[in-house]
Amino acid sequence: MSWFQRLYEYILSLFWSSEMDITLLGLQNAGKTSLLRVLGGGDFSSDSIPTIGFSMKRIRKGRVTIKCWDLGGQPRFRSMWERYCKGVNAILFIVDSADPATIQVARMEFEALISKPSLEGIPVLVLGNKNDIPDSYDVDSIIDLMDLKHVDDREVSCYSISAKENINVDAVLSWLVSKAN
Repeated sequence: MSWFQRLYEYILSLFWSSEMDITLLGLQNAGKTSLLRVLGGGDFSSDSIPTIGFSMKRIRKGRVTIKCWDLGGQPRFRSMWERYCKGVNAILFIVDSADPATIQVARMEFEALISKPSLEGIPVLVLGNKNDIPDSYDVDSIIDLMDLKHVDDREVSCYSISAKENINVDAVLSWLVSKAN
């Protein structure tokens, strides 16, 4: 980005900008931390350390600053998910689309989460990550396996992505920016 472009964006941000909060959730090894790194403009790294508890990162996209809470997906951390989802602009639920053994557990955790009255109406983006792996589930399969067609109390979208190959990451950012108030 040119120096003039950065100056222009900075001046605009002084007069018109918005902030939003999102939470990244999903089972362990779904790729939440890797996706967050890529969303923030970094490179994919195959040697990510699993998130213990939670971490937070700010991402800037145009005039929107997105505060991202990345929560651990191990069973002992799932009880914290609701607390970090209250009042957010959107929830990103990441599913490992290349691991059929975890899909049903992911669905149960997703359904338990969105049934919480305190999270009613919060838009959800379900991401089938790892679509670069052969035989991974496509977006239609993720929609069916996660039973997303029956969620009618909020906006739900679903994308097939690859954090590793940077596939559809721009679409995720665009979706997030559209949810900024």
